[in-house]
Amino acid sequence: MTKQSSLSWREAITVYSRPRVFSLLFLGFSAGLPYLLVFSTLSAWLASVDVSRATIGFFSWLGVTYSVKVFWSPVVDRLKLGWLERWLGQRRSWMLVAQIGVAIGLLGMAATDPTTNITQVAWFGLLVAFSAATQDISVDAYRIEAASDKYQAAMSACYVFGYRLALLVAGAGALYIAQAGGWQLAYTVMALLMGVGIVTVLLVREPPRRRPPALDLDREVEQAAQAGGHLPAGLSRAIAWFVSAVAGPFVDFFKRYGWSALLLLLFISLYRLSDIMMGAMANPFYVDMGYTLEEIANVSKVFGFFMTMAGSALAGVLVVRFGILPILMLGAIMAATTNLLFAWLSLQEPTQLLLALVISADNLGAGIATVAFIAYLSSLTSSAYSATQYALFSSLMTLPGKFVGGFSGVVVEGLGYGHFFVITACAGIPAVILLLLLMRHPEWTPARAESKAD
Repeated sequence: MTKQSSLSWREAITVYSRPRVFSLLFLGFSAGLPYLLVFSTLSAWLASVDVSRATIGFFSWLGVTYSVKVFWSPVVDRLKLGWLERWLGQRRSWMLVAQIGVAIGLLGMAATDPTTNITQVAWFGLLVAFSAATQDISVDAYRIEAASDKYQAAMSACYVFGYRLALLVAGAGALYIAQAGGWQLAYTVMALLMGVGIVTVLLVREPPRRRPPALDLDREVEQAAQAGGHLPAGLSRAIAWFVSAVAGPFVDFFKRYGWSALLLLLFISLYRLSDIMMGAMANPFYVDMGYTLEEIANVSKVFGFFMTMAGSALAGVLVVRFGILPILMLGAIMAATTNLLFAWLSLQEPTQLLLALVISADNLGAGIATVAFIAYLSSLTSSAYSATQYALFSSLMTLPGKFVGGFSGVVVEGLGYGHFFVITACAGIPAVILLLLLMRHPEWTPARAESKAD
């Protein structure tokens, strides 16, 4: 994981031409499309038809499904979907079912009038959110298993690009369609666009899977259940399957990494802390500095989008060329230093040029850090439990930042924006220190033993 690649720059850049890498662009689009359709876009629809603000607030609870997806990720990891699994394989079958669930939910929302049947809109919205979270689990597992670790950053870059493109379509695109033809048309079009993911699933190949650790744990638990309670064979197998699916990912992770697993989990929880803390106060900072809403939209949303994509694409090439850990360090340093740029910006007169320069640096760094970190988390998973372990990692990497970010407004009110951004920059130091330890002791994070398809 830490060795420099022998590939030339030209060979590193051509990584994006690999079919499995490029396919993540379309799977990322499919994963990103439902997100805003049960959040801000749905809120805009409900507000436009005079649904009460209290009711709109309750609809935000649909997002809880994304935060708790780790609880049913073992099912996606282990449960076979009958003939569909035999036709498509484990990962593709779950992706297809989830995508169809999203499309059905969106069509149901399009066919329902929220002014007369808000409850039905909520149920269809829950179907969309649950199916979308399930799609995230299965797509992440497919991405991890479809290519070797050296291609994970490029696959992550394609995924992030597709995801963010989908956010534009489901956000601004849906609003434009709703303005021209109504919300029913907008949600119908979004449902049809889920066909991008469905077609991709049918075209790509199922990645190979090697699962001896899971099977060994199954047998151990089954034998223990039979010996301890003299249970029927069928019930023993059911208990073994459940315990292996739920406990197996954690047992496997600590068995592979030993005591360093705690260090890895700490690093995962701290790496994005600086970015997430700063992000909570970014838009209020722009407004309080005197930037107009148009300036904020043009620079932070549109221009920032392209800078993030540039950083993501660059990270995919750099990881192939130099390895994951050096680019992780680059992303961590950029996250901290760009927060210091925001502290400097808070002392300047507001000009669009300065805003563009600071946001460009911040989004470029964020793109590099995000892609490198996704690739790193992917390399830590076992192919036996890739869906569950990655769902755990992805939840852990945002939880501390979201919790601490809740106090960001208190810090700003007490100390001001300048001191706040300095504090968020310092919050990135522990991650840098831990990363230096990991780089000095590569044996603490050995590359995955099992081979995967290129």
